[in-house]
Amino acid sequence: MALPNLLRLIYRNIRVNTDPGSLVILIGLPGMYLVFFGYGFASLTSGAGHDVYLSFLTPGIMSFQVIMAGTVGGSMLWADRRWGMLAQLLVGPFTRLQYLLGIMFTSMLFGLGGAAVMLAVAFVLIGSIPTALASLGVMFGTIVLGSIFFGSLMLFLGALIKSNTAYNSIQILLLFVVNFASTVFYPLSNALPAVLRVLFQINPLTYVADAVRGAYTSTLTTGDGYQVLLLLIETLVVLALATWTYLRADVSYE
Repeated sequence: MALPNLLRLIYRNIRVNTDPGSLVILIGLPGMYLVFFGYGFASLTSGAGHDVYLSFLTPGIMSFQVIMAGTVGGSMLWADRRWGMLAQLLVGPFTRLQYLLGIMFTSMLFGLGGAAVMLAVAFVLIGSIPTALASLGVMFGTIVLGSIFFGSLMLFLGALIKSNTAYNSIQILLLFVVNFASTVFYPLSNALPAVLRVLFQINPLTYVADAVRGAYTSTLTTGDGYQVLLLLIETLVVLALATWTYLRADVSYE
């Protein structure tokens, strides 16, 4: 009976987060990044710079979806606790573990769905995308891992923080810092200040973007493999921390 309950929670989570306003943030914002940044930054170059930069940017924006997907889980937990919905769900046939798994699977589905949409947009803009099964497997497998990492991180914050203002402020700050201090929009360069280089190098989103871009352009390296391995270790640690915090948190703020 656990699987049907889990599926019901996942369906409920998807329904809650697929209203027009949520879709504009989850899908529309990354899509606008791809279009406006793709054309805007490419205009700084000449000749074939447009397609070259779009090919660089596309896997970056696909990777950015893991953060957008992660915000779903943390926001849902915070709202469910704030409005007493979590307490109501746990009174019914659902367990805390099922609720946790429902959020994790929802984050994964949103990450995969968002990445697939960005890949489709790129096909419209560029006219070609990778079709090799191995490349697609690496890209979407890394997206799954990144979605779990950031879903766990946001879940941890949602379980720990009781102030709506504080939660939203921290989430927005993390979103912008993690996004722009990564290789989503530009490569890591020695010309960057040392502090920024360190931020790039320790940023989990950089690991996601580098692996997805390597698979997208068929230029995967051993370094990308080590980054994914490090991301896996970090994901397990953050998931364990988020689970421990969530299982000990109050089910309601009332």
